[in-house]
Amino acid sequence: MANRYQELARRFFENRLLFGNPAEAGIVAVEVASPGEIEIFRRGSAGLTRERRPIRLFLLLDNLAHLKGFKGEVEIRELEGDFRFRHLVTLASGATLDALKRHLRYTTGKTPNAPDAPYLVLADPVEQHLMLTGTTCFMGLELSDLVRLQLDIETYITPGFEFPSAAREGDRVIAISITDSTGFERLLSGKEMDERSILEEMVRIIAERDPDVIEGHNLFRFDFEYLEARARRHKVNLALGRDGSALRARPSRLQIAERSIAYRRYDIHGRSIIDTWILAQHYDIASRELEGFGLKQLAQHFGIARPDRVYIDPSRVSEYFDRDPDKLFAYALDDARETRGVAEILSPSYFVQAKIFPYSFQNVVLRGNATRIDALMMRAYLAAGHSIPAPQDPAPVAGGYTEMRRCGVARGVLHCDVTSLYPSLMLQYRHAPKSDRLGVFLRLLEDLRSFRVQAKSLARELQGAERRNLEALQQTFKILINSFYGYLGFSLGHFNDFEVANAVTGRGRDLIQRAVAELEKLGAQVIEVDTDGIYFVPPQAVWDDASAEAFIDRLGAVMPEGIRLEIDGRYRAMFSYKMKNYVLLDEAGEMTVRGSGLKSRGLERFQRRFMEDIFRLLMEDRGGDLEKLRDDYRARLERHEIGIAELMKTETLQDSLDNYRSKVSGKRRNLSAAYELALKSERRYQSGDQISYYVTGYGSRVKVAEAARLASEYDPAKPDENVPYYIAKLDELYEKFRVFAKRPGLFIAEPEAEESAPPEQRQLLLE
Repeated sequence: MANRYQELARRFFENRLLFGNPAEAGIVAVEVASPGEIEIFRRGSAGLTRERRPIRLFLLLDNLAHLKGFKGEVEIRELEGDFRFRHLVTLASGATLDALKRHLRYTTGKTPNAPDAPYLVLADPVEQHLMLTGTTCFMGLELSDLVRLQLDIETYITPGFEFPSAAREGDRVIAISITDSTGFERLLSGKEMDERSILEEMVRIIAERDPDVIEGHNLFRFDFEYLEARARRHKVNLALGRDGSALRARPSRLQIAERSIAYRRYDIHGRSIIDTWILAQHYDIASRELEGFGLKQLAQHFGIARPDRVYIDPSRVSEYFDRDPDKLFAYALDDARETRGVAEILSPSYFVQAKIFPYSFQNVVLRGNATRIDALMMRAYLAAGHSIPAPQDPAPVAGGYTEMRRCGVARGVLHCDVTSLYPSLMLQYRHAPKSDRLGVFLRLLEDLRSFRVQAKSLARELQGAERRNLEALQQTFKILINSFYGYLGFSLGHFNDFEVANAVTGRGRDLIQRAVAELEKLGAQVIEVDTDGIYFVPPQAVWDDASAEAFIDRLGAVMPEGIRLEIDGRYRAMFSYKMKNYVLLDEAGEMTVRGSGLKSRGLERFQRRFMEDIFRLLMEDRGGDLEKLRDDYRARLERHEIGIAELMKTETLQDSLDNYRSKVSGKRRNLSAAYELALKSERRYQSGDQISYYVTGYGSRVKVAEAARLASEYDPAKPDENVPYYIAKLDELYEKFRVFAKRPGLFIAEPEAEESAPPEQRQLLLE
């Protein structure tokens, strides 16, 4: 078995199209060492070694006339083909590149970021060097080969204030917990050292431990920013770089699906920074299963919180420092340990991607999926000496086929999945960008899919480190495979193709509709269809493994060649509420809630708990107990037995406070409780921050923006939550779902049914 693993890994990592060329082993970091040199950091049997090489920088031009009058030393190569960027200009110095960019801005009147700029230059010189040389990080290494250091800080808040502020003289760092992947642990105590000494000792330890990676939770948006400000106050040089250089920072913004996150990006020479808060954001886009992004929530969600883990109220850190510092320090060390655990779960896929893309480990996490595919395409074309096209102008792309056929509760449900629908269609029908004259797009996609199938199959037969490595590989392949279709419609992609993207979705819609029609013909009840999967109740005789597989084989017979169907799940019951909002109950009794309408973070936690209890009663055929459940929740609210953690609402600030003020004054948005509380606080909030609050006052119709209070201000000894307000929320949910108790089983969810439906059912269908 081990031989099969080694053979698969060898064949995979020998793929030069994916991993570049020459695939040097052991590289953990690449940095600019001087205007004309790159420094390579390599980890191997001799430990960490360093090597300097001439830097390879480049810029692409559409016309050599733009170089007229430029005095710097450059090499020019005409690339094959007739795409717009057909002249490769290579340079041996960052200073020369900067001079050339200034020259081109002047002669063309276009900045490098302008969509119609007649030249193309990558902003990061390290990325330029990696792309032009084919170099990538971590070849020949496993994640366990890296030295990974975890960092967590605790801060003191001056009495009379609620939130920490690095600018406040009385606030300070009172503890720094440091752990690493070798088992090293150290707690820097504010009882034993003053703040200046703590900062200096942290710098010394990091230099001594010499990690390849520094991990932390919310490093970018709190820890490093706080450390930077306090170090400036004490004139401490945060010389965390492997060359003795200081921590570097710049404002940045990260787009993760619909979320735009403002943050202060930090860089350390020779080391990657991995922020587990950002890893969790990426994870949740795919899973939509996290209740929050706090470290403790993540540790509990992933089952890595130790039974003896120390918990304290974060708002009482200063109090613990004054009265029970040992408990605070134990808590801080547990934070660092849990950070390591979360990183070990969420970072392996990015570790593998750093072997593929011309990016550092840190940049792989911070770049979007489509941007990564574009880098692969450009690297392959430059390696082949071929010109690069300009991106197509954006055009609309139609979505996949989705439909909800039936509402209500179904029993004995199967989920049929079209394996990697869009990638399969692209490969089967050779859907590739018209500009991909070298055939790189489909070769990459085919290789990734082939290796994923093999890795996924072999992983089931292995245990231990080899299984974990294969799981990381196949998960990486899955992410990348599913990114190829999105790349077609990526407005900045140099090989994008909106016409082909529409062709793929068109075929996908036709294929799924064909599968639905065949299922109905075979006697199945289709519940919901979502792009590449179908939930349905099969004919009564179909349930065990053999009969289910035989049934899917019959369905697969009407599918085009190369398109595979498989049973992706079987469920004891399913509650279908509305499109893309449903609940699954598996054979072991575990419940999975899908859809923003049923698990929105805009709902208070007690509402989500109440809904989950309703769903279980409905799917266990105990709908008659819904009223009793509602009355029990009401009574607990009236007795103040539901804690503030269940009642509070947590909202993310999407806008800056200044933008919020401007929109409110211009009557372009309503008042928001979260923003109003942020404005009243002395804490410096920014977009992406979260605020938790609850509602006070009396009555269900209070103005929330006026009656809201920060959850941290709640006093359980003097409860002041607005009980009628929360009971009204409870009653609203009860009314929304009791129709399903009155009408058990499935019913048709067709638009024309709305007019003839009874009022409560019509309201359900219209929501």
